[in-house]
Amino acid sequence: MRSVMSLFERYMDFTRKLPPDAIISLSGVSNPGRFADTVASQLAVRTEEKQKILETLSFKKRLELLFQIISQEIEILEIERRINNRVKKQIEKNQKEYYLREQMRAIQKELGQQDERTIEADEYRGKIKALGLAEEIEEKMLKEVDRLEKMPAASAEISVIRNYLEWIISLPWNVITEDCMDIKAAEKILNEEHYGLEKIKERILEFLAVKKLSGKIKGPVLCLVGPPGVGKTSLARSIAKAMGRKFVRISLGGVRDEAEIRGHRRTYVGALPGRIIQGMKQAGSRNPVFLLDEIDKMSADFRGDPSAALLEVLDPEQNHSFSDHYIEVPFDLSRVLFITTANSLYNIPRPLLDRMETLNISGYTEDEKLEIAKRHLIPRQLIEHGLAPHKVTFMDEGLLKIIRNYTREAGVRNLEREIANICRKVAKAIVTGEKTVLDVDAKLVEKFLGSPRFYYGVLEKQDMVGVATGLAWTDAGGDILSIEVTVMKGKGKLILTGKLGDVMQESAHAGYSYVRSRAEELGIEDDFNEKYDIHIHVPEGAIPKDGPSAGITMACALISALSGRPVDRTVAMTGEITLRGRVLPVGGIKEKVLAAHRAGIKTIIIPEENTKDLEEVPQHVKDDLCFIFVNRMDEVLERALISHPEKHIPSVQEGEEDRMNIYPS
Repeated sequence: MRSVMSLFERYMDFTRKLPPDAIISLSGVSNPGRFADTVASQLAVRTEEKQKILETLSFKKRLELLFQIISQEIEILEIERRINNRVKKQIEKNQKEYYLREQMRAIQKELGQQDERTIEADEYRGKIKALGLAEEIEEKMLKEVDRLEKMPAASAEISVIRNYLEWIISLPWNVITEDCMDIKAAEKILNEEHYGLEKIKERILEFLAVKKLSGKIKGPVLCLVGPPGVGKTSLARSIAKAMGRKFVRISLGGVRDEAEIRGHRRTYVGALPGRIIQGMKQAGSRNPVFLLDEIDKMSADFRGDPSAALLEVLDPEQNHSFSDHYIEVPFDLSRVLFITTANSLYNIPRPLLDRMETLNISGYTEDEKLEIAKRHLIPRQLIEHGLAPHKVTFMDEGLLKIIRNYTREAGVRNLEREIANICRKVAKAIVTGEKTVLDVDAKLVEKFLGSPRFYYGVLEKQDMVGVATGLAWTDAGGDILSIEVTVMKGKGKLILTGKLGDVMQESAHAGYSYVRSRAEELGIEDDFNEKYDIHIHVPEGAIPKDGPSAGITMACALISALSGRPVDRTVAMTGEITLRGRVLPVGGIKEKVLAAHRAGIKTIIIPEENTKDLEEVPQHVKDDLCFIFVNRMDEVLERALISHPEKHIPSVQEGEEDRMNIYPS
């Protein structure tokens, strides 16, 4: 009983439910059973436990059970007290800190001073007010400032809110640069920095003219498509300079994540806005020229499709309220002049391509490369290599030698590399005292650069049977293509060699079927397809070739080989052939005509529907050539085949020795 009594006294100290005289009254109880019942009635335990005590008949067991229950309750009460003490201390500490901060704030207010957090919040409020934001955006920003001001100093979210506010404040919400409306000055800048590209320049000047008249026009989305090295990126920079706008460029090559365009939400660690908003911050104005480089090199994976995110950016009907996941408020992109670049349109999704105005930039011609080299490449390389202009002179024949025999490209990157290579060798010669002044002609180019790496096709030396000259277009420009046909005894087998693509093989079969259907009219044996094997070969067999452009050329060479009538070597041709003998239009006319002119061709046969394409050909080239426009294969044969040769005309086999050296050394 004594031990139970002492435990009960401890219990009462914890609970303080009964006055001390209640404990004194218990000390007078001598009956152990009554004592146990009285103590149990004072305990704050469950009814089941009290019932258990009452059901126990032995007073010893009853006291033992009571002792056990009181001990458990005391342990629980001790734990609660420790927890309460700990919480109380923390509350007291926070209250003390809050009280001291409030006192400090009151003192600073009396002294006319403010704490750092309040000063920072007031600065943010002033900057946000100065931005002139829309009412709903400004209200959202001010709420973020209030959150920043009220947050405890140790909170990790303070840096997140601070970074967010800094990004919002740094964006050019209402900063607009004034466009240069002087059309002549803009045209002068474009012409100084880029030779040719007349269509692109004309489009930019049209945009400026319309903007000058209307005062406001939505920025177009231009897509410059062309092979590498033709100056797409530098042209966009020149457009910005001509318009007096800021210029910003981002590369989309290899971008796979949608968040690269739209940004990450602030809940992520290290979140940032997307590249569009970052570019606008870099530009510092709301109407820059924004270049999206290599838009055809984007791809998609499990993180989303970035091209889908660009749909909103490049749509003039939507981009006035572009939403970035990080800034969470709409940003106006409608005044931005977006320019995209691509090497090919095939990899650009159709919905995205539909939002852009496509401007094709074809490869440079020899004349254009020559002018670009003289106006831009050579002066730049002379400065970079420390050479005075009067000490080095690049002759036209030397530049043409580099263009024709040391480069094969649509652009001018490799041309500039070869010019730089020559400049290094010239610099060495000047420093070592070997030469003081140098004129770089064709002979010196070959000495400096070694043996020619590439060759271009030239006119055949004589008219031949079974050999027709076609015109080809490649990414590096145009070239002539000699198509050879030989007839052998056999069973009518048609052999095609020269690494021909599917379309070109189909053109050969179409020409073969046309010849069979017109054999009698063409003076060819009706059963030639049963008695002879025919082999059609296109030289330079290691180079893949495809397209329908050589259709009429293969048919002409085939008819020549079967009829024994030679083909005029001064005639080149291009066009697609049908089974009925119709001649259909083809592409790349400008490049093909220039290649024929370079090779010494005198007459060019082209489809009549391609007449309009000759507008792009320089006038001095057209003056040197005779053009024949045809609709049917009969018209091609009438001009290309020689009806009554005055002397023996060798076939493709007989004339091979005379044709071995068709390239200049």
